[in-house]
Amino acid sequence: MSDDTFPLFDLQVRIEEIRGTCTCNHQIGDSFELRGGKLGMPDGQSFCLYALASTLPLLPTKQRPLHPNDWMSTDARIICPDPLCGVVMLIERVGERTLHHADVSAVPLQPPQDEA
Repeated sequence: MSDDTFPLFDLQVRIEEIRGTCTCNHQIGDSFELRGGKLGMPDGQSFCLYALASTLPLLPTKQRPLHPNDWMSTDARIICPDPLCGVVMLIERVGERTLHHADVSAVPLQPPQDEA
């Protein structure tokens, strides 16, 4: 069977700007990280559920290598959905790791057709 590894970027989502009134008391620089499939936050810090939810659809794509012309390779800012809050979050790649298929899926890989 062929190599079962693939690259994945670790991400940091950081509050870059606050354009309104953040009722969650976030400060510029507050952040969370995504390493593999696990979210982490600095000790004692929380993150607004609604701001977090607005980032979630983009994170799996931002973790993967992209074509340089793909808009996902250049667009990295998300705004909290609360129109009066105006929290701007920046997604940054902070590392790269190599994962094995079996580390993240219980579904076994099928051998490529030419090896079957």
